[in-house]
Amino acid sequence: MVLLHKFLPDEQADSVFEITPEHLKAKGIRGIITDLDNTLVAWDQENPTEKVLDWFQMMQNHGMKVTILSNNDKKRVSRFSEQLDIPFIYRARKPLARAFRKAQNQMGLQQEEVVVIGDQLLTDILGGNMARYHTILVVPISDTDGFVTRINRMIERRILHWMKKRGLISREE
Repeated sequence: MVLLHKFLPDEQADSVFEITPEHLKAKGIRGIITDLDNTLVAWDQENPTEKVLDWFQMMQNHGMKVTILSNNDKKRVSRFSEQLDIPFIYRARKPLARAFRKAQNQMGLQQEEVVVIGDQLLTDILGGNMARYHTILVVPISDTDGFVTRINRMIERRILHWMKKRGLISREE
């Protein structure tokens, strides 16, 4: 069961909007690698909401560097990210570490200065943990997902149940 600990986030939040630059700075964090779909907006929503725009502005105002890292295609990720004027990496192949490292290097930060934020254990949290970043799991924005993510969610529910049963996580399934 040691392998299941690779899916354990360092922190949990109901949404990205609970994550403040002050909280991150207190941990020595200066850069954010964030997922897009069901982390920032619903997976089928094309544009950033006002709340997302405000969150990114707040992070930038506090000197935080942010990169969107998504397994989605270029059209989806670029259209969204360009509205925020922030860097992005598409078809990241999460949980593989290569794209996480690329994002870190583009931000010019050290590993311990970067946090990974996402809604999926099998991609965001596993990838962030394997690459040894601080990880924050957020509750998915939408109850629906694309096809591949629906399969991941079935596996994720079992892992979350195991973690919750052992008091390792408080998130509702």
